Amino acid sequence: MKELKGISGSPGIAIGKIFYYLDENLSVPEFDLVEEDVEAEVQRYETALGRAEKELQELKKSTPSGLEESRFLDSHILMLQDPDFNSKVVEGIRKEKKNAEHMLYSTAKEFIQVFKNLKDPYLRERTVDFYDVSRRVLNHLLYRERISLNDLQEDVILVVHNLMPSDAVAMDKRRVKGIAMDAGGKTSHTAILARAFEIPAVLGLSTITSQVRSGDEIIIDGNSGKVIISPDQETRDRYVNRLKQWQKRESELLTLNELPAETRDGKLIQLFANVEIPEETDSVIVHGAEGIGLFRSEFLFLDPGGFSTEEEQYHSYSRVLEDMGDLPVTIRTLDVGGDKFIPNMGEALEEKNPLLGWRAIRYCLSHREVFRVQMRALLRASVHGNLRIMFPMVSGVEELDMLLAYLQEIKEELRGEGIPFKEHFPVGIMIEVPSAAVTTDILAHKVDFVSIGTNDLIQYTIAVDRGNEKVAYLYEPFHPAILRLLRMIIDSAHAASIPVNMCGEMAGDPMAAVILLGLGLDAYSMSAFSIPEIKKIIRSVSMADAEEMVGNIMDMRSNKEIDSYVKEWMSERFDFLSL
Repeated sequence: MKELKGISGSPGIAIGKIFYYLDENLSVPEFDLVEEDVEAEVQRYETALGRAEKELQELKKSTPSGLEESRFLDSHILMLQDPDFNSKVVEGIRKEKKNAEHMLYSTAKEFIQVFKNLKDPYLRERTVDFYDVSRRVLNHLLYRERISLNDLQEDVILVVHNLMPSDAVAMDKRRVKGIAMDAGGKTSHTAILARAFEIPAVLGLSTITSQVRSGDEIIIDGNSGKVIISPDQETRDRYVNRLKQWQKRESELLTLNELPAETRDGKLIQLFANVEIPEETDSVIVHGAEGIGLFRSEFLFLDPGGFSTEEEQYHSYSRVLEDMGDLPVTIRTLDVGGDKFIPNMGEALEEKNPLLGWRAIRYCLSHREVFRVQMRALLRASVHGNLRIMFPMVSGVEELDMLLAYLQEIKEELRGEGIPFKEHFPVGIMIEVPSAAVTTDILAHKVDFVSIGTNDLIQYTIAVDRGNEKVAYLYEPFHPAILRLLRMIIDSAHAASIPVNMCGEMAGDPMAAVILLGLGLDAYSMSAFSIPEIKKIIRSVSMADAEEMVGNIMDMRSNKEIDSYVKEWMSERFDFLSL
């Protein structure tokens, strides 16, 4: 038996037989060409490109309707059409008089190395897309058929070094019960798709493919980020029991869907979902969310060929609004920079201190052509549902005034063109910068709601890079400074008579649920998976309980003392949290 620790990419537990997806390394030949064969070799390369594109187009046609999967395939088609890349391959064939396979392989390695050297983890992970596309063309040049995950004959746990996005889209989701992968992180395509498909996944395992064989039994614990290879009987029995408990727990929690998130003494709390892609709306509804508290619009800006057009964005926003009916949908405007980069950001990639630099609304306000397209699309889509717009990374009233003025400018532009939109809908801001937190009393009078982004607020308040493993131990949601800041934000917003939501990871943390209740939070927004669990906790306590807990911890002097107290308090009351 072996136990490996990785990154939780998608929650849940799975037990099953390994399907080791070994898409073996290609052996790429290299040979010289005689002059009269050069143009024929160029033609052979272009034919392979055409066949690869046709293959992707066919895959797209056969893919069940789903915008995100289609966008992955669209981005790969755009990569195949990249004039810089293809001209470099063709130029190499002509100048060096080398075969197409060798020149494709060499050029792809060069491009991939450029991506790998980028500081941004999201862009580094996009090397997998470039590898995937290059491999597809190589397969055609070498007359080699690709292995398919669409023809699985039994339920499996997929073990792979790095699952290509096109493979993830094509795989039989009914048969793949779990995923374990050497590579990947929480922002990788595999993690995004696994969560969308509700498949437990553990990524970033580094060496799992060198330690397993097809047919071996494996346990995937996507809740803790652990995998267990060839478990002994005692461990297997324990996880079989945990899986049954997990399934029973999920079923029981889902029975709460029609019930309100109401404390024992009658305080109503709203529970919203955080959404990455439009396909998650089904999961939002299934898990009993009262709306979408954070729709991340960044997925519309990931194509390497350019940002989405106004029409593409309009249709995406309209689809989500229509899917959610009368329920509120809070769409956050483009939030990039810092640790979140997208193609076409240019000089932002070279910032020396990106976390304090050209981020979110700072980027949008200096790129009005990008911002204008998004704002027009959002306003046009407003007629299709209950839209709320939220601006991220606001640091002070001057920025907020600029944003509100620009929103009015776009409204006036659409009026002049006779394009319909809702004149009145809620507009809010994210409180994730300490300067915004301590001036919430000023900002709150200019907006309809505020939403606390704890991921960045904690990072900036404690001065800790949450992506740096050397200081990760300092990232403490229960730090006394954080709890005091949260109380200040909530009290200031309530004094201005506006509601307070929280859309950071802390909102979906069961251990924080009662604290946030006691601090007076009005709405929690989290992964749809987490909603039933948080609802159960809220329905099991009274406001008096929560306020008493907060009163006790506010007198404590360290996060260690608070952590210990909260864990003991929660474990005494909620045994299901131990699963």
